[in-house]
Amino acid sequence: MSQFYHTPAPDSRVYRIRTLRRNMKPIFVHFRGCSKGCSSSNRIKSIVLSNEKYKGDALLQKVYTTDFLTKKKKKNEGEVPQYYVEGNHEAIIPPAQFDRVQKEMQRRYGDTDRHGCVSIFSSKIRCGDCGGFYGSKVWHSNDKYRKVIWRCNHKYDDGKNCSTPHLDEETIKALYLKALRILGKERDEIIATFEAVKDEMYDTMELETEQAALQQEVMVVTELVEQCISENAHVAQNQKDYQKKYDALSDRYDRTKERLDKVSGRIMERQAKREMIEAFLHDIVIFDMPTAQELEKLAVDIRNNREKYGLSA
Repeated sequence: MSQFYHTPAPDSRVYRIRTLRRNMKPIFVHFRGCSKGCSSSNRIKSIVLSNEKYKGDALLQKVYTTDFLTKKKKKNEGEVPQYYVEGNHEAIIPPAQFDRVQKEMQRRYGDTDRHGCVSIFSSKIRCGDCGGFYGSKVWHSNDKYRKVIWRCNHKYDDGKNCSTPHLDEETIKALYLKALRILGKERDEIIATFEAVKDEMYDTMELETEQAALQQEVMVVTELVEQCISENAHVAQNQKDYQKKYDALSDRYDRTKERLDKVSGRIMERQAKREMIEAFLHDIVIFDMPTAQELEKLAVDIRNNREKYGLSA
């Protein structure tokens, strides 16, 4: 018997959670009642967060029928052409918000490290050697010398030891407060510097021009492949010549599509980085920077209320 899973329609809050760079847990809670259909983060990403239908578009022929007698279907992996229809129906999620989520997912899942939100320091500290995130580790967990330290999650991977040191939470806290003080003093200069270089540093015009040309090439090659197949179906010809022609067109399509995916990825990456920095600068503009006395008071509060700030006891 076929099983059908009900997936509740997401509201904009689900996408806002992802845009704000939070983890998947609140989204799991939202979809708790949808049974097996959304039982994993991969299912949520494919069914909801990456589904173009929620932004009003439609990708046709995601699957195709391989045998019309048995009704067997297969995921389309380039065997038949796909068609992307923009503005196919009324959007459930604003397209701009949907695109920001795609950029954030590209930033997160294009990374080698898993992003976490267990602590306020999770996914915040990078290793200077390998670029991986620092994670919390417990030393002497069962005796009176128990201590929580932070070090590179890949420090001992593949026999290549990272030279970066481990840090305790008090040191990390002190460094964060120091960085906050520097940010308060140099805020205007940081913003001015970014404004001066952002257009050149994150310019995508050249990449977008190449992207448009590659998209046009994909459409042309797709039509040539269809013509080749149709001609072979209606006109008798040497099958060796047909196969040679078809293979050449197929190879041309694969090379163009591969390049298009790389260019599109680079565009999305640059746009995501620019938006992330702009969001950060916007926050520090409206944020009233604390005084040295207020920072010291915050440090004391953190030290006396560690659980409140997500720190280990």
